Amino acid sequence: MPYSSNISRLSRLTSILLQLKSKSVVKVKQLASLYGVSKRTIYRDLIALEQAGVPIVSLEGEGYTLVEGYVIPPVMFTESEANALIFGKKLIDKTKDESLIREFNRAIDKIRSVLNKREKEKANFLAHRTIIGKNWQDKITSDFLSEIQKALTNFRIVQIQYKKEGEKKISTRDIEPFAIYHNMEENWMVIAWCRLREEFRNFRMDRIQKMTLKNEHFSPHKMTLEDHERIQRDKHFNLPVTKG
Repeated sequence: MPYSSNISRLSRLTSILLQLKSKSVVKVKQLASLYGVSKRTIYRDLIALEQAGVPIVSLEGEGYTLVEGYVIPPVMFTESEANALIFGKKLIDKTKDESLIREFNRAIDKIRSVLNKREKEKANFLAHRTIIGKNWQDKITSDFLSEIQKALTNFRIVQIQYKKEGEKKISTRDIEPFAIYHNMEENWMVIAWCRLREEFRNFRMDRIQKMTLKNEHFSPHKMTLEDHERIQRDKHFNLPVTKG
C-alpha cells in the first residue's frame, strides 16, 4: 500500500531510514513505488541521508543496506516483547480495516528498525512460522478505523454517510464516537451518540460510505463503557445494542 503522495520529505527520509534498518536489502524501485515518487527522488533522498551521517552501503545489483551495527536509539525490546509484536502484526493483517493494517505496519517497521541482526532474524523466522486463519470473507471492508480513533480521543464530531442493512437509502449523520469494538462477525463497530436519533447507536464501519472529521468538538460523555454496557443490558434484556 503506497504512502500518501503528499508526504513531506522529512517524513519520507525518516521512513526510508526505518525501511533500511528493518530490512536486509532495500531496492530503489520498491521505495519509489512505496512513496509514490520517482527513482531519481529516492536517489536524492539516499544521498541526503548519507550526508547526514547515515552509513548506507550500495550492494551492486541488489540494492541498499546499512552498515551492520548501526542503531537508531533509544528504544529496546526483549525477545519476548518483539515476538509478541510480530505475532500481533499477523493478527492485525487479518482484520478488515485498511487504515488499521497500514498504521500498524508502519509501527512494526519502526520496531524492526531497533532490532539487531540476530533479533531481526528470529523475528522474521517466527513471522514465517506463524499462521492466523483467514477471516470468512477474506477481504478488506473498511478504511475508517484510524480516523475514528482520532475522533474518539480528541472528542471531534464525525459526519458519516451511512447505509443500513437491507436498505438502499444513504443517510447523513453527525456522530460523537464513544467506543470501538470488533464483533463476532469480525466487523469493526463504533458506538456513538447519534445527533440525528438523539441516542447511542452502533454503526458498522463497513456500512459507512463516506466519513469526514469536522472541526467541531463535543463534550466528553461522563459515563464509562461499563456503564453503557450495563444500561444496554437492562434496556434490552441482554440483546445487542440497537444498530444504527
